[in-house]
Amino acid sequence: MKTFSPGSRTIRFCFLAALSGAVLYSCESDSFDDTVILRPDGSLARPEELSAGTATIFNSSPKAYDTPADWVTGTLESRFNTGNMLYDNARNSSSGGNYGGGLGPVYAGYSCASCHHNAGRTKPTLWTDGGSGTGFSSMLVYITRRNGAFFPDYGRVLHDQSIYGVKAEGKLKVDYTYRTEYFPDGESYTLCTPHYSVTEWYADSIRPEDLFVTVRIPLRHVGMGQIMALDATEIEALAARSNYPEYGISGRCNYVTERGIRQLGLSGNKAQHADLTVELGFSSDMGTTNSRYPEEICEGQLQMSQGSMMGLLYDRLDVSTEDMENVDLYMQSLGVPARRNVTHPQVKRGEELFYRSKCHLCHTPTLHTRKRGTVLLAGSQLPWLGGQTVHPYSDFLLHDMGEGLNDNYVSGLARGNEWRTTPLWGIGLQETVNGHTYFLHDGRARNFTEAIMWHGGEGEASKNLFKKLPKADRNALVAFLKSL
Repeated sequence: MKTFSPGSRTIRFCFLAALSGAVLYSCESDSFDDTVILRPDGSLARPEELSAGTATIFNSSPKAYDTPADWVTGTLESRFNTGNMLYDNARNSSSGGNYGGGLGPVYAGYSCASCHHNAGRTKPTLWTDGGSGTGFSSMLVYITRRNGAFFPDYGRVLHDQSIYGVKAEGKLKVDYTYRTEYFPDGESYTLCTPHYSVTEWYADSIRPEDLFVTVRIPLRHVGMGQIMALDATEIEALAARSNYPEYGISGRCNYVTERGIRQLGLSGNKAQHADLTVELGFSSDMGTTNSRYPEEICEGQLQMSQGSMMGLLYDRLDVSTEDMENVDLYMQSLGVPARRNVTHPQVKRGEELFYRSKCHLCHTPTLHTRKRGTVLLAGSQLPWLGGQTVHPYSDFLLHDMGEGLNDNYVSGLARGNEWRTTPLWGIGLQETVNGHTYFLHDGRARNFTEAIMWHGGEGEASKNLFKKLPKADRNALVAFLKSL
């Protein structure tokens, strides 16, 4: 019997995928049994440690999110490294298709990694800078009219950064109000409510009474390949039986039309995308034109002429489809950190309380990937992601989370108060990887307890069950979350 040792990179195995003229290699002379997986020290891994089957990695360092799965070898490894470099390296404003160029004229971040440090979530400038950052902002700012329409001079995203000599579309400012509440045993907790305003509009100022602003801090790029490989029929079956009236829970799928095809939404805070938005990220986040989004994000705006005066040329695309597919490959080939401390009594008690508090009715522990794996944005396949049992702790459905989290922003079928259940795998390592514990879509929760206590709507019953627990049990449930 062959064994598989995630994280050790000592055992290699052989697969071949040839599609669209691209050959992806990962080599070993023998097959392996993915039911027998070893830790790096050679001991047998426990099933509850394996977050993502053969893509599980035993790494709890600051690189825990940014380490390839062990099947990433050979040609696959070379493309992974190229994608990693493109993801990490700062882009500049040079034009004409120069490698690493194409930034701006306006943008939010200067690289994928500026917002997703170590493939995680960079500390929000909302808290470090009080809104827009200097040089980059680790967030996206969405603006709409009160009736849901977009502003013609701005579009859906407010780009608060710009290259030298070009005026940004505006700057975000955030203020917080703080509300202290108490658990029945007397322990206090504080919830922070953000209040956004926009200054330095490049065009006419928009009246606050005609403006909705919502902010997204970066998502953790954990388990991206597994999410893309999920069996859609399993998600739809979860939606069909997600009806728990005694707890007020009734999840539903989001469906989106991308590339002219209506598909199940899986990625994004509101499951508003069917892919990992690599092309959209280059365009909207960095202002980098590509084959799917060939126009500048500020097309028709003042910034185009300002960019021309600074030497920008708009006569060719800024990034190739080949490069974008390598970034897609990098993101989908990242390993998923193994669970930790699974036998610790406090963690085991916390897991029991996770179920007793009905958290699992939305944060579904176990799902499965379809047998064929995934297809990247230019047609290359990753069959290694197929046929796996994975533990994302999410049903990937939309749930009404209450008026407290209503951002009045519609995404596909998702209303303002509806959010995709956040996958919890890797969440316990966020502080190690990124140095903070800001959670929820806009980072308003500063720790696990605050994140739980912000749950309303379909999460209200679980929140109240957690609230009634004695302090030791609340701590145990948080310890369980930290083990994920």
